Amino acid sequence: MSTSVSTVRVDLGNRTYSISIGSGILDAPESYLGLPPSSACAIVSNTTVAPLFADRLAAALCRIYAKVHVILLPDGEVFKEWTTLQRIFDELLAAKCDRSTTIFALGGGVIGDLAGFAAACYMRGVPYIHVPTTLLAQVDSAVGGKTAINHPRGKNMIGVFNQPTRVIVDVDTLDNLPQRELIAGLAEVIKYGAIVDDEFLVWTDRNLSALIARDKAASIEGVRRSCEIKARIVAEDEREAGRRAILNFGHTFAHAIEAGVGYGGWLHGEAVGCGMLMAADLSARAGLVDRAQVERLARVVREAGLPTRPPPLGVDRFLELMRGDKKAVAGEMKFVLLDGPGSTVVKFVESGMVAATVESFTAGAGPLRQP
Repeated sequence: MSTSVSTVRVDLGNRTYSISIGSGILDAPESYLGLPPSSACAIVSNTTVAPLFADRLAAALCRIYAKVHVILLPDGEVFKEWTTLQRIFDELLAAKCDRSTTIFALGGGVIGDLAGFAAACYMRGVPYIHVPTTLLAQVDSAVGGKTAINHPRGKNMIGVFNQPTRVIVDVDTLDNLPQRELIAGLAEVIKYGAIVDDEFLVWTDRNLSALIARDKAASIEGVRRSCEIKARIVAEDEREAGRRAILNFGHTFAHAIEAGVGYGGWLHGEAVGCGMLMAADLSARAGLVDRAQVERLARVVREAGLPTRPPPLGVDRFLELMRGDKKAVAGEMKFVLLDGPGSTVVKFVESGMVAATVESFTAGAGPLRQP
């Protein structure tokens, strides 16, 4: 096990849990000590991640649990739907897993959402542990308890808040991550600096090369600081009734991109990278920030290798998809906007101003599908 493990706490009263971040901690048995007692556990993973890490995780868990079941799912955002969720239930029942069974989500955001949602529902709730293997999951989706599946009419429309019992982040798993997915994860790292911590945005900008090169120290520090920011916000507003909404910076635009091209055409982080720039542009149109701040964020996003132009959906289609987003109220669109370095505000925006932003970006639209 790594000699240096960073720990971040998500303070939620009797549901408080820890995020362990380090190198070489995936298959260390001590990473899993103190979990709820059970005779069995189930590892939920996919056909891409399981061949890389499932045996290692199972070997560590075999020292704790009498039985370790592996549930293998297809890989991809397109499979984050009812049929795949039902497959998890089918396999848990076939293995005679009871209500004390602990579920381990081994994979990226899709696996985390599916396994967390299944854990919330199976026998009215069983504990689950996140073992995220993508940068985006390590800094965002594995923390905070949001679980959901997609619906043809919108992303993450059906789901539940269900906090994990623990999160285990081994940055060594990033060594196997395709470069496109690593860069997509950087969008969420950049987001945290943009919305609440300008010093972290400066740090991210200076360390982009090290993060892209998967430098261990830089990766641990980037994940740690990202998790600290999200943990503070979640502790303040677990159910997104107020402050937690700022974590959706760029996401109303991003979800429209993902739904418009079909899930999987753009990775979530790619859509968020572009969506943040559209939200920043809207912030300037609303008179909240100057163009210099917009251009600064655009430079960081561009140098990270993220898309800066949306796909050619057309203005009307783009607006239609945004009005259907779950954050809209009676069809009116609410946005997280910048109102200074490391500062945001959440507000409704007049539709003509939104259309102007969409039109300006789609005039130089990017590819319908990312390479």
